[in-house]
Amino acid sequence: MTSATQNSPVAQTALRAREAAALLAPQPRTARDGALLAIADALVARTPEITAANAEDIARARAAGTDDSIVDRLTLTEERVAAIAADVRRVVGLPDPVGEVVRGSTLANGLELRQIRVPFGVVGIIYEARPNVTVDAAALCLKSGNAVLLRGSSSAYASNAALVAVVRDAVASAGLPADAVQLVPGEGRESVHELMTARGLVDVLIPRGGASLIKTVVEGSTVPVIETGTGNCHVYVDEAADLDMAVEILVNSKAHRPSVCNAAETVLVHRAVAAEFLPRALSALADAGVTVHGDEEWQQASGSVVPAGEDDWATEYLSFDLAAAVVPDLDAAVAHIRRWSSGHTEAIVTRDTAAARRFVALVDSTAVMVNASTRFTDGGEFGFGAEIGISTQKLHARGPMGLPELTSTKYVVTGDGHVRP
Repeated sequence: MTSATQNSPVAQTALRAREAAALLAPQPRTARDGALLAIADALVARTPEITAANAEDIARARAAGTDDSIVDRLTLTEERVAAIAADVRRVVGLPDPVGEVVRGSTLANGLELRQIRVPFGVVGIIYEARPNVTVDAAALCLKSGNAVLLRGSSSAYASNAALVAVVRDAVASAGLPADAVQLVPGEGRESVHELMTARGLVDVLIPRGGASLIKTVVEGSTVPVIETGTGNCHVYVDEAADLDMAVEILVNSKAHRPSVCNAAETVLVHRAVAAEFLPRALSALADAGVTVHGDEEWQQASGSVVPAGEDDWATEYLSFDLAAAVVPDLDAAVAHIRRWSSGHTEAIVTRDTAAARRFVALVDSTAVMVNASTRFTDGGEFGFGAEIGISTQKLHARGPMGLPELTSTKYVVTGDGHVRP
């Protein structure tokens, strides 16, 4: 952060967050859980206030001609606010990561060594559209002992402001510093840039959104970033696949909820089973409303197939569209995945244990599914209770990020007058 911006509203917000983080870190689990329960109760009690603010955002979005799917993501109904409150209560029941001993031993000289989990400090979240992320991120950060700076999109500004006001009041009522949860001031790009360059004030940034947002944050930040990646996910149907299973897994991976990062975007089929599998897959995908963008063999199987180009292999559609190709063997499937995958989730359908093992060994993504849908890459489905995002990088965190991934560690060394010889 430059000297010109050190006294800006964003910098002052970050400074207050650092002070709050120092007060929050030593608090016991009971205090943090008490604040979360207060948040859940307050969300329900103040639902009319929240939905009224949300109505302002929805009106602006409709006036601007925003796509209905995005408007739906923006919308907060009484039922959705109740569901958000229920999610906060579920976070209360999760194990507390703070203070957990990662490893420990007594050294040869008698020193007792322990590595324990500690909060990051100040976590910045930059995200798009969905106002439920505001509460989810605040709850997870509080549970893990972190202060959080929330920078949502301008399209949800009124909703986010109302939600943060409710959360801050609840946190204060529970005896914790309200500044542990703050909305980053400003709706323009300048405030985002200031947050991204607030090194020394913000300990880590986590972007949540589309490829453009993530790229901007990763490439423009001086603050360390945990990269939550886009999901160009693949399903490979092996020559030894159970084809009924393969059709079911493919349709679920693509059509269960196409607008999320763990939805499949490409299917690869071994040539040995293509003649039998393609017609069955095309019929099932058509019934699910999916448009297939295929190579020549897929085009020959149906006139409804749209010709695929290189852009299709690289695209995260987030829609009812699917790229499709026939490959000569497993190694060709792996080569295609290595070239085009975003490193999120890949699946193989096969009854051949050796083929499954080879696929798992060769594919370098955060999650590899064997005879299971790509849709299972999710913190809730993995039993983590909740997630702050899905990291596709390799340092610190990889895959669905639960509470432990919102902590760092420190070493505690206990001696009895030990001095180093």
